[in-house]
Amino acid sequence: MIKKQYKYSEITGKILGCAFEVHKILGNGFQEVIYQRALEKEMALQGLSFAREFEMPIFYKDEQIGTRRVDFLVEEVISVELKAIIKIEDVHMAQAINYLEAYNLEVGLLLNFGAKSLEYKQLINSKFNSKKS
Repeated sequence: MIKKQYKYSEITGKILGCAFEVHKILGNGFQEVIYQRALEKEMALQGLSFAREFEMPIFYKDEQIGTRRVDFLVEEVISVELKAIIKIEDVHMAQAINYLEAYNLEVGLLLNFGAKSLEYKQLINSKFNSKKS
């Protein structure tokens, strides 16, 4: 699933295992919130530490201009965005990458439960600043 050379590959592998289990049981066709609730239960069963609907501030030129809730913040280092759509588009990837940059997180996952087979993309923040963490 996720290559071992990627940062946090053990955690992302566990998250993906949970997502595949949820998709195997529920299939596609539900609203995003249903998958979010099921993934919450599955990640808890697998012993992952996470916050659901984690609210984070958005800054513009060092001034907070709003907040955004990431679907899951896992182990305090990986953002997980869920979709329940037919196909992941570039706009969804851009949105997830923008969240990584805004939160200064290095790694994220974009999961789509709406397709016949679970779709996932691992995202890396090329602008990650380890000094801000």
